[in-house]
Amino acid sequence: MAEIVEQLNREYFYAADLEKLTGIPASTWRYWATVEQGPKSFLLGRRRVWRKALVDEWLAAQEQRTPA
Repeated sequence: MAEIVEQLNREYFYAADLEKLTGIPASTWRYWATVEQGPKSFLLGRRRVWRKALVDEWLAAQEQRTPA
């Protein structure tokens, strides 16, 4: 649990972090990045990262689009 709280406090997520937080496989996050789906990401050095604020915004949009 403490690890998840620590991850939520980060400004940037790696695909493995997003997998732990959402249950969506890291490979799916990386695939979405290559086909420009999901939240916007970028390369930080040689690793792809997602900004927490953009992930939160994207997740909220997914929630809003889901029928009740």
